[in-house]
Amino acid sequence: MNDLNGYDIEDLRPGMQATYSKTITEADIVLFAAVSGDNNAVHTNEEFAATTRFGGRIAHGFLTASVISAAVANRLPGPGAVYLGQQMRFRAPVRPGDTVHATVTVLSVDTAKARAVLSTECRVKGVVVIDGEATVMTTSSAARQAAQAVQAQTQPGAAVAA
Repeated sequence: MNDLNGYDIEDLRPGMQATYSKTITEADIVLFAAVSGDNNAVHTNEEFAATTRFGGRIAHGFLTASVISAAVANRLPGPGAVYLGQQMRFRAPVRPGDTVHATVTVLSVDTAKARAVLSTECRVKGVVVIDGEATVMTTSSAARQAAQAVQAQTQPGAAVAA
């Protein structure tokens, strides 16, 4: 684990899994529309959205997908992780008031590059609404130790913490 309680690459193993859940609120949709500039009426106008195949307003796909980002940032690998890529398929709509459960599962680990590939999935009431894969980079205890050793050599008398 790193200093922020995120997993180092050396800690990760295929099959490790974590879930982060969030209820999508009316405020989330309004704020996401404002921040992203995506004011599509299917998200913001109930009267219009009722005439679509969805029969009412739906949350932005990328608002829903952001719950995956929260799972990566807060759970697995956690603090210190950086997204390198995400592939996803939107399977079903998410509506205001739905609780999204994002699960990430380690598929593979590249210790030398401090990268991992994760299966990503969002469910609402047991139904898959998004699935895909993410590539993330995370911290490395070996890299930290090597940097500390170099620092100790260039600064005589500096203590090396393990």
